[in-house]
Amino acid sequence: MFTNKANDIFRRAIADYHEKDNVDTPMENPYRRQSIDATLYHKCWIDTVQWHLEDIIRDPDIDPVEALKIKRRIDKSNQDRTDMVEDIDTYFRELYHGIKPFPDATINTESPAWAIDRLSILALKIWHMQEQTERTDADPTHIAICHGKLEVLKEQQRDLSLAIDQLLDDIVSGRKYMKVYRQMKMYNDPDTNPVLYKK
Repeated sequence: MFTNKANDIFRRAIADYHEKDNVDTPMENPYRRQSIDATLYHKCWIDTVQWHLEDIIRDPDIDPVEALKIKRRIDKSNQDRTDMVEDIDTYFRELYHGIKPFPDATINTESPAWAIDRLSILALKIWHMQEQTERTDADPTHIAICHGKLEVLKEQQRDLSLAIDQLLDDIVSGRKYMKVYRQMKMYNDPDTNPVLYKK
């Protein structure tokens, strides 16, 4: 199953990041360049760094100049994340290019890669909720609440993994077909963001 591999790669990327737990740590991708495994690892690394940037920027005592720098990093990270998701969809489109869908084949609400994007974020939520259950400075009520949330997240991960694998099976069998729309984020484009093009 594709998601078994993806979830393993996501866990490895998150664990590798937390060896130093620093948003400026350079990524050392352990997978073969231009492979789907390397792309999945890179994607999750981007998500992991952004997760921690989002934590940092919420510090109420953060210096405003530093906060703006981090906001710019988050904006760039969001664009990198979107680009990476589109790379994953390109992989699937090329992988399945020879498959002829049935005449009554249906389209899915999202592409495989956007579902995999959610799987990467779920892996991060599970990692950090697990951390909360292991805190020694939190009261028992907090720990119990986080244990409950952790079980829900794990169930969600199992359900989403199954749904993604079923979607890929449906595409392979011709019951569903892929149709990919590029995100066209207008605020990142100097030709479509009025604040930028009116300068």
